[in-house]
Amino acid sequence: MRVVIAGGHGNIALRLERQLAATGDQAVGIIRNVAHAAELRDSSAEPVVLDLENATVDEVAEVLDGADAAVFAAGAGPGSGAARKDTVDRGAAALFGAACERAGVRRHVQIGSMGVGRPPRPGTDEVFAAYLQAKKAAEDELRSRDLDWTILRPGRLTDEDPTGEVHLADSVDFGAISREDVASVIVAILEEGRTFRRTLEVVGGNTPIAEAIARI
Repeated sequence: MRVVIAGGHGNIALRLERQLAATGDQAVGIIRNVAHAAELRDSSAEPVVLDLENATVDEVAEVLDGADAAVFAAGAGPGSGAARKDTVDRGAAALFGAACERAGVRRHVQIGSMGVGRPPRPGTDEVFAAYLQAKKAAEDELRSRDLDWTILRPGRLTDEDPTGEVHLADSVDFGAISREDVASVIVAILEEGRTFRRTLEVVGGNTPIAEAIARI
């Protein structure tokens, strides 16, 4: 399986690329900074340098041509302002979804965030509120597309060792989950039809990943 990952140098994406390689699949990571290419190759992924904030649908569709699945794992990241939350977390996500349709890549997994769709708590930082607004707009846009999409909303992300056990459902209580476990969930749902056109939340739990997916 050939999987194209937007935001290929992200913390979840690098783990996902290594896991896909371990299962014999091919990962292609879209990156903006050519200096990150070597790290993707070290993760057994093919790097493609393309700035999703300035690319066209046709340019992204060319990268997606021949892919079996696509994963949107890009984000403006810490330290970015409200404007880049819109251009990356919303705008790049919308571009990627449009390019999937153009290229005929039906399977699409988009990494969201718990808290999307809920009113910001009193005192919420302006930039974080803009991030949640951008993520919600990206989700709404993806749901309108003729794709086999899944929106996966993880809880608070950590770099702790994976447990291989999660709580996965339409809605879960807020909690933490390792980035490695999030990557494992993505690998497991890529070809799982019961997750198509579903918005799922995931945190660490007590259920093995395969069993958690079977229960949804």
